[in-house]
Parts: sequence; C-alpha cells; structure tokens
Amino acid sequence: MSLAAETVLELDLGALQHNYRFLRSKLAPACRMLAVVKANGYGGDATTIALELQELGVDYLAVAYVSEGAFLRDAGVTLPILVLHPQPANFELMVSKCLEPSIYSERLLNLFTQFAQAQKLVAYPVHLKVNTGLNRLGFDPAETVLAATAIQKEDALSLRSAFTHLAASEDSAEKEFTLKQLSAFDAILPALRQKGDDKFFAHATNTSGIINYPQAHYDLVRTGIGLYGYANEASLDKQLKPVMRLKTVISQLHQLKQGESVGYNRGHVAKDAMTIATLPVGHADGLPRALGKSVGSVILNGKHAPIVGNVCMDMIMVDVTGIACQEGDSVEVFGEQQSAEELAKKAGTISYELLTAVGGRIKRVVLR
Repeated sequence: MSLAAETVLELDLGALQHNYRFLRSKLAPACRMLAVVKANGYGGDATTIALELQELGVDYLAVAYVSEGAFLRDAGVTLPILVLHPQPANFELMVSKCLEPSIYSERLLNLFTQFAQAQKLVAYPVHLKVNTGLNRLGFDPAETVLAATAIQKEDALSLRSAFTHLAASEDSAEKEFTLKQLSAFDAILPALRQKGDDKFFAHATNTSGIINYPQAHYDLVRTGIGLYGYANEASLDKQLKPVMRLKTVISQLHQLKQGESVGYNRGHVAKDAMTIATLPVGHADGLPRALGKSVGSVILNGKHAPIVGNVCMDMIMVDVTGIACQEGDSVEVFGEQQSAEELAKKAGTISYELLTAVGGRIKRVVLR
C-alpha cells in the first residue's frame, strides 16, 4: 500500500538525527543531554524515537508517567529514565522497571521513603524538583535543602539530581524573571551538590533555555520540542527539521454549484461554483475544530487548500478550486511545506498541542 493510500504520520529519523546534532553543538563537551519522550514521543512514536536517540548517544530520557517509562523498558530501552510526575500507586512498577522518580513534595518523599524501606532498596536514585517560579510541581528552594538532607540520611535512597523548570525561557520580555529563577536555583545548588551521590548532576534548561541561557546548562540539559523540529523561535526553526509529517489523501472530489453547502450545519456555502476534496482525517485524529471555516489549510500539489465547513470527526473538506488534482492524490496537513507551528498558530494554539494530539489510529511510518 502506497503512502498516498491512507492517512499516515511519517517519522523522519534523519531529521531527528539532524536536530539532535544541532542541539548537541550548542553544548560544552562535558555537558550531557536528556531527551524528553513523554506523550508518545510528542505524538510520534515513543519507542521508535527513544531507541533511535539511544543509538545516537543521548544520556538520559524523561517521561511524564510511570506507564510511559515501563512501555519503553519493555521495548528494549536501557537508558536511565526520569519520571517527571510519578504517582504513589505506581511505585512498585516504577522500581521493577528501574525508573527514577522526580520527588516534588514532602508527601511524595515520605511515601517513597516508606516504600523503599519496605522493599529493602539500597541507594535508589531519586531526583529533586525545585519550584523557582513555574508553580506547578516542586519544593520551595529552602524546603529542597531539607528534603536533600533527609535523602542523604536515608540508606534506601540516593540523590541523583536536582532540577528546576524555566517558565518563560523562550520569551525575551521575561528575561528578568528567568534570571531570578536561575538565581534561586544557584543559591541552593552548592548545598544540594554536597548531599548528592557521586553521580549527582544539576539541570534547568529546556530547548529554549539551551539556546538563550548557555550559562545555565549546568551538568545536563533537557530537550523535548527541539528534537522534534521546533524551537519556539522562527529563526531557529529554520535550522531544525520537522520529524513528523502528517499526510493524507483525497478520498473524493465534489463539484458544488453556487449556493450549495458543505458539511455539518452548512458550515460553508459556495459563493460561486467550486471544487471540494474530502480527506480522511478529522478532530478524532487531532485536527482542532478551530481550523475549520477557512481558518486552516492543507498543502496539495504545492498549494494551500483551505479547510471549508466544520472539521468532522473523521473527515475534512478542502477547497481545491483551481488546483490540479485527482482522487488518490497525497496531501500534507503539516510537515515540510507547512510546519506544525504554522498550522497551530492558525488555530490559536501551539505546535506541542497539535503534535501530541495526533490520534493513535493514524498509522506511523518510519523513514530512515
């Protein structure tokens, strides 16, 4: 079956390699890299991406939840994996898969300490999350030092890293705020290093932080969206390559007369005679309803074809008037000719949301 026969999400591993090497080039030789592969590798395929990054030489992986890390272990991933938001109900699975928890609260620390003691663990690696201003998860800076002290005294645990999360590293208008976050982290870092194990490392920067705050690379950097081809800045996006390309196919062409309508609730009424194409991809596949009514478009034979009417669950209709095409032609929703960031902006959202929303029923095709 050819790629033009159905809706597919292409995963370009050559683009992933390019992005990895580009980001590596921004680091000092001794600085390590953690790749974020949560949410099914930002909507792609976590197993494929994680195994490729493992081959490329990435140092660490991160996922949001224990189940994601367990899935990667079962697929053969051997790299250390940080779980950013572990839940007490999954401690047993986490330890059985050698996943390393981010400890972000006193309650979580107490619960995991009790679990580790009961399981007779020895120096199990944990990571302390410091809240310096994002106000999502994490200990306040002063509390972090107390937590580190408790870990240091506990034979069952070992402090492997301490990290914070920058709230606005891509926004130059928020530079002062970002520097305050880094200052708060720097103030407690010497004490945390003293309490860490012999493999201890500190980290703070995300993709935008890697580029904009090289002084904050510390021992390791975290990158997610940059690996997938986006850097939250147009000039940098041009130096990266989109890993994911969502493609579909023309199922049927219709000729409409003036006054005829398209789709549910007559979302579009033809002002003149027009040709529309129906494509087998819809909001169940991750295309926001906000892209309908000519807000968004797809690329067909090098030209933009506006999405007309309302986005349906399984289909969209696009205006192909004046575009030479036929049933069975391949169509790009996002990728090389129209980036996910460009399409997301039309819907009033961001590339992260568009990428991670790509539905599981869409076939993933790996390109090497």
